[in-house]
Amino acid sequence: MYFVYVLKSQKDGLFYIGFTDDIEARVLRHRAGDVPATKFRRPVELIFFEAYLMKSDALRREDYFKTTKGKAALKVMLKDYFSSL
Repeated sequence: MYFVYVLKSQKDGLFYIGFTDDIEARVLRHRAGDVPATKFRRPVELIFFEAYLMKSDALRREDYFKTTKGKAALKVMLKDYFSSL
């Protein structure tokens, strides 16, 4: 199983979009500061993830979420989350 996930930095409010085959271990690595991209943006919160059977599908989805259109789609998908902030 492969996962695409979104973390929110509680420090600066920015988002990190990533891919992994072990969501629990990857989030723990982010929280521990072992991932350079989020090391100085901790603490981080997992706010979204999707699971895929095929690695290629997950990577394609991650790439999409990193586009302007993909970020807009995430905003719509997480409308309730964003309105609760």
